[in-house]
This record gives sequence, C-alpha cells and structure tokens, in this order.
Amino acid sequence: MSRFSSWINAARLRTLPLSISGIIVGSSIAAHAGYFDIAIFSLALGTTLGLQILSNFANDYGDGVKGTDNEERIGPARAIQSGLISEKEMKLAMVVTAVCTLFLAILLIYASFGRDQLISALIFFILGVAAIIAAIKYTVGNSAYGYRGMGDIFVFVFFGLVAVYGSYYLYSHNHEIISAFPAISIGFLSVAVLNLNNLRDRISDARANKRTLVVKLGEKRAKNYHYILIIGSLFCFLIYSVLTTSELNDFIYLIGFVPLIFHLQRVVDNKDPKVLDPELKIVALSTFGISILFALGLIW
Repeated sequence: MSRFSSWINAARLRTLPLSISGIIVGSSIAAHAGYFDIAIFSLALGTTLGLQILSNFANDYGDGVKGTDNEERIGPARAIQSGLISEKEMKLAMVVTAVCTLFLAILLIYASFGRDQLISALIFFILGVAAIIAAIKYTVGNSAYGYRGMGDIFVFVFFGLVAVYGSYYLYSHNHEIISAFPAISIGFLSVAVLNLNNLRDRISDARANKRTLVVKLGEKRAKNYHYILIIGSLFCFLIYSVLTTSELNDFIYLIGFVPLIFHLQRVVDNKDPKVLDPELKIVALSTFGISILFALGLIW
C-alpha cells in the first residue's frame, strides 16, 4: 500500500458523510427561514470534516499505542496497528489537522459574526477549541473518556446539537428552539453509529479494558439502547415536521428511515459481531441520506 493510500485509510473517508449531516440539516433549516450564506456553509463543512478526520487520526493513535487495536479487532486494520504509519507521524498529523481545523473555525466565526458580536464569537471559539480537545481526548491519554463510556456524550453534543443548532445560529444569530428536535435526531443517529461500532468491538474492547458504554451495558441492553436511538431519532424528526410544516414533501426524509428499520431487526437478531461491520455503512449513509432528503423537503 502506498503512503498516500495509508493516510487516506487512516482518515477513514467513509465516516465523513455522517459528520456533515448535521451541517446540512442546520443549514437547510436556516435557508428555509431565509438565512443562508455560502461562505458560512463552506467553512462549517470544512471545520466539521477537520474535526472528524482529527478524531479518526486520534482514535488510530490512541487505540494503537494502548494496544486496543490488535489481532482480535474485527473492523478494518488501523494504520498504527498495521505499521503503515508510525506513532510519531500520526502525532504530527494530529497537530497539523488540529491547527488547520482551528483556523477554519476562526474563519467561520469571523464570517458569521465579524468584529461586532464579540461575545457570540468568543462562545463559538470556546466551542471550537472544546471540540478539538474532545476529538483528541476520546482515546488519547490516561484520562481518555472513550475508555470510560463517555464517547456517546461527545458525539451527541458536537455532531448533533452543535452541528445542527449551532450552524443554524451561525446563519441567523437567533434561537429557534424547535430546531433542537432535528439536532437531537442527528445526534441520536450519530451516536447509533458509535454504538454499533462498539457492539462490533465489544469483546476485544472488554479484554483491552476499554470500558465503552456497550461494555458497561452488556450486549442485550446495548441493543435495546440502539433501538431507542434509531426510533428516538425518527420521533424527534416527526415532532419537528408536524409542528412546523403543512406540506407532505417535507416528510420525504422518512424514506431514509426505511433501511434503518430492517437494520434494527438484523442488529437485534445478531449473534456474530463480525456481521455488524457492514451495518455501520448502512447507518452512516442512511443518516447522510436522511439529511439530504430533509433539506430537499424544506427548500423544495
């Protein structure tokens, strides 16, 4: 494998559509309300992609140096685990990605607030720094919160609430509490991907003392939790649509939930963790598809 291919694999491109789903939903709500700015949209996408790639690099590094990624791991081989990228190189990549992501975040904040709204700009700058730290600390360091079952909180907050509600605020500079419902929905779906990943790795994580929420809950309760996340997401989307729309085309995103219904049955019936790996792509792409359909329904 070439060096370029190794870095592409380490960036885990298949996770990127999921990461921008919240930005698409938040931006479509803003556009529907009469707010949109291509600069804000582009910079929000770039910042979110940077956070996701940083998180992927950090996870590769953290799990690699801790020995969590080993021969028992079911998913695709990681870069450090396979020796394709050294620990020193990955640390440098994390630093470069973090700096680039912070730079994009600063440009995004300036594009939204300029020099006049310093308090709002400061709040979003703090959120940006917090997101970068959280992306790194998921698996890196002795106090990595992903090893204590707290990864779900990070994903829900930053890829759900902040991505959707935060991006809407960047356009509008005002609060629309009702948009919290689609923010919760995207947060739930993003957490579902993490939960499914942890269900797949439950046995190897437990042996490596990585106490994910799945390890703490056990297989049966983790599957029930997964069911709640998917159905809860659908329910919150429906609440938003029923309260804000009067046209049937605004419900077109329901098509995107059809694969997830069949997915839930496969997860509940699953006995072999290896079979769960393809389900990650189904949930991630379904979430991306739902966000696109949601946006089309609003702006159609």
